[in-house]
Amino acid sequence: MLLQRKVVDIESRLKLLQLPEALPKLAVYASEPAYYRMRAEFRVWHEEDDMFYVMFPPGKKHHPIKVQQFLPAAQSINCLMQPLLDAIKLQPLLRERLFQVDCLTSLRGDTLVTLLYHKPLDDQWENLAMVLQQQFNIDIIGRSRKQKRVLKRDFIMETLVVEGRQYHYQQLENTFTQPNALVNQKMLAWVCAIATELGQGEQPDLLELYCGNGNFTLPLSHHFNKILATEIAKASVNSAQLNLAENDIDNVTVVRLSSEDMTQAMNQVRPFRRLQGIDLKSFRFGSVLVDPPRSGLDIKTLQLVKQFHNILYVSCNLATLLPNLEYLGLSHSIERLAFFDQFPYTSHVECGVWLQRRS
Repeated sequence: MLLQRKVVDIESRLKLLQLPEALPKLAVYASEPAYYRMRAEFRVWHEEDDMFYVMFPPGKKHHPIKVQQFLPAAQSINCLMQPLLDAIKLQPLLRERLFQVDCLTSLRGDTLVTLLYHKPLDDQWENLAMVLQQQFNIDIIGRSRKQKRVLKRDFIMETLVVEGRQYHYQQLENTFTQPNALVNQKMLAWVCAIATELGQGEQPDLLELYCGNGNFTLPLSHHFNKILATEIAKASVNSAQLNLAENDIDNVTVVRLSSEDMTQAMNQVRPFRRLQGIDLKSFRFGSVLVDPPRSGLDIKTLQLVKQFHNILYVSCNLATLLPNLEYLGLSHSIERLAFFDQFPYTSHVECGVWLQRRS
């Protein structure tokens, strides 16, 4: 029911766009009803000698609700959360001033748990946490103010299947990755299916802005001659480069630049040290992919994107996507529309749009 309400809302808001062409039919990609989130954060509530996970109703930070299971989270998280907390309870040093437990898991079975404290963490804490890590066969990180203690590693590995190929991703703790892995696979397949239709001809290269850890970059590498991918977060750039090597992909160049800087570089406003050794003129760009933050595309980036024949736009915020589409719709027609229900039972909407320049 909620999924259908989302679809109706998206379609009604899209119809308000002032565009010369009729819109294509909205393709809908639903999520599994439960066990779909690969990330979950749980606050820990202490009450005398007991402690438990809690969540808070919106606007009610002092009315905790006890949580023993969290059905949106992956089954591996649900199976782990209560036994892990019970084991922590038995060790005063592990439980003292613990205020949050973050879980990150993957389809391939890796699990990383971050324990957050309101106290410094010492070697004695680390020795006890190491026992906990071995007991549950997980990776553990301890965090407190200005402190991060990594027992073994601060990432997990994920494997996604797109068009019959396996892609392996490093996913770092405390950096953005798509939380709904199964819907993410649907998004990747949708983008790749469009890439096969683009008719690249004499413009076979792709510019990708906001590439993150290479989520779209890896599968799209098989559909373009070359890709230039940009990302501003250093940790994500490092993961993207590692993921390219992990998957034996050699036709992608990743550079640490913001979309604003890339716009200036493409328009030859000024040189950038991070682009030294990269010949922008050697790329024959015909397509661009953008997956911006909730703020959408600023006007300078919109002006850059508008220069491309094909635009693939993945958006996590309909409120900023719509005005961006109105601007791009002055020069491009919307060829495909998709809705990916990354977060069932919430109002969140994730959309995909393929725009093509009018002849």
